[in-house]
Amino acid sequence: MFFDDIVGQEEIKDQLRDMVQSNRLSHALLLLGKDGSGGLPLALAFAQYIVCEKVQLALNPVPQGPSLFGEAEPVEEIVFPSAACGSCAACTKATALVHPDIHYSYPVIPKKSGDKPISTDYITQWRSFIGEQPYGSLYDWLQFIQAENKQGNITSEECNEIIRKLSLKTFESKYKILVMWMPEMLGKEGNKLLKLIEEPPPNTLFLLVAESEALILPTILSRCQLVRIPPLSDQDVANALIMKRSVDEKQARQIAAITEGNYREALAELNHAGEDWQLLVREWLNAILKNGPVSLVKWIEDISKQGREKQKQFLRFFNHLLQQSIRIRILGENSEWASNLPVAERDFILRINKMADLAQQEAIVEELDKAAYYIERNANAKMLFHALSLQLFHILRDRARVEPW
Repeated sequence: MFFDDIVGQEEIKDQLRDMVQSNRLSHALLLLGKDGSGGLPLALAFAQYIVCEKVQLALNPVPQGPSLFGEAEPVEEIVFPSAACGSCAACTKATALVHPDIHYSYPVIPKKSGDKPISTDYITQWRSFIGEQPYGSLYDWLQFIQAENKQGNITSEECNEIIRKLSLKTFESKYKILVMWMPEMLGKEGNKLLKLIEEPPPNTLFLLVAESEALILPTILSRCQLVRIPPLSDQDVANALIMKRSVDEKQARQIAAITEGNYREALAELNHAGEDWQLLVREWLNAILKNGPVSLVKWIEDISKQGREKQKQFLRFFNHLLQQSIRIRILGENSEWASNLPVAERDFILRINKMADLAQQEAIVEELDKAAYYIERNANAKMLFHALSLQLFHILRDRARVEPW
């Protein structure tokens, strides 16, 4: 992957290039950014930049000897490439994710009961996934490998495999590089890597890509140089949709306005991925406030069959609607931002604003965040959504100002 393939993030690209060119490259970098901001593509492009033969030649120029006539050869000014060349053998292999000195670690699931999986077991799927969805989320990856209700982890066996791989000598490049995606999924097993990260073998680099600083082991966090990746600007998202997806300018700007710097969500919105969630939110609120217990029990039965990852995605979507509702309340219904919203979504969030005031919406956001946290930790879905529905009923009951849909 190349820096030019990445949407926006020009300052981060310059920062990473400068680390290499000024010989200030830390042995452990943590690229921290929210879903859809481009953390994983940046890590992949940076790894390729480091191993590129032309970049390495600029860092380690061949000394010039005297000419045939005894005169010193003229010293050429060293010009560092701004990106990997794409044509050398190292770039060709890195682009195909087959470079022998670039290793990958990511959450996986057991293929059968009692299995102890490692990332290499899924390397073929990983290469296909990156080729198709470089901005994909953990949810997308688990769906890609047909995890269903299983949650991915970076296992103890994977940590042992990382230690083994990085203890070997390099095959072709000066550097050995480990790209670890979602170190939040390490758990306590990550303590096995502490000594390796603190005192790595020579020319060993760790590129960790994370979304939540709070879920990373503090002992690992303290050993890494942190690079914060900001959300993309609306302009960057719109330009990417226009250039890469041939979306017309008006639609691209509308999508960019509602996805708040998340390129993955922009692609999902482009494919109308959120329409079913919007219907599900409407059915849930109707069941809680209007249709009664029978309807609510049926809704909970249906949502509990969706699987944990889909449940978390639904809660995130509802949270997004509430955040949009709060924003339109503050900026005003006639603001430029509100006018850029699709008509159906604008009407939906205006309806939410009529049902609940600001304090109620903030309380619901807090409850949804808690529910997503408990789902991450394998809470029983039926019990959780029953409890959450009761919480929402008590939040909305006393001060709901209009009937639901």
